[in-house]
Amino acid sequence: MTGQGNVAMERMDGAAAVGAASTFRLIYAEAFAGPPYFETGEAVAAAFRRFPRQARSPGFRAALARTGDGEPVGAAYGHLVPADTPWWRELTEPVPEAMSREDGRRTFGLMELAVREKWRGQGVARRLHATLLGGLTAERVLLNVHPASGPASAAYRSWGYRKVGEGRPGGEGAGLHDVMLLDLGRRLCGRTPRTPHLG
Repeated sequence: MTGQGNVAMERMDGAAAVGAASTFRLIYAEAFAGPPYFETGEAVAAAFRRFPRQARSPGFRAALARTGDGEPVGAAYGHLVPADTPWWRELTEPVPEAMSREDGRRTFGLMELAVREKWRGQGVARRLHATLLGGLTAERVLLNVHPASGPASAAYRSWGYRKVGEGRPGGEGAGLHDVMLLDLGRRLCGRTPRTPHLG
């Protein structure tokens, strides 16, 4: 675990993350309770029924931020995108095959990045992101972000992501999200400014 100020970052594999699932759940539930997400208790429960399965996915890794006395601050996790992923098929407009091609190693899918409200604006999200991606061998990172979450979108853009389309994660009936991609080969090291909302 490495620390900066009174918040320490820890990277975890799938087994460790499942062992800390209640901590990840607490952060997720609080961070996404308000606008524009309005996650209900039922939605949070469903997300964490999926969590153990996600944690067994190839290339899964997680990052957890806690204070020195162990209070949960923020979390991030994701895994490699499988070759048969529906992610690209969920876009409202197709993208070139050169972009959508997956082989199970090319792309890391960032599933969640969340910081509890009272720790936002302190660089926590930027540090979680860097901790999660440190040493990653994938070519790029893919994520979905709610279009009404301006601070989150701004943070991702400042970290080098670009919007490549819009999609409905989970298929028809799901809310429309911006699909963003970070090319790790072109990433500008050290240029990850903090944002007020994400931390």
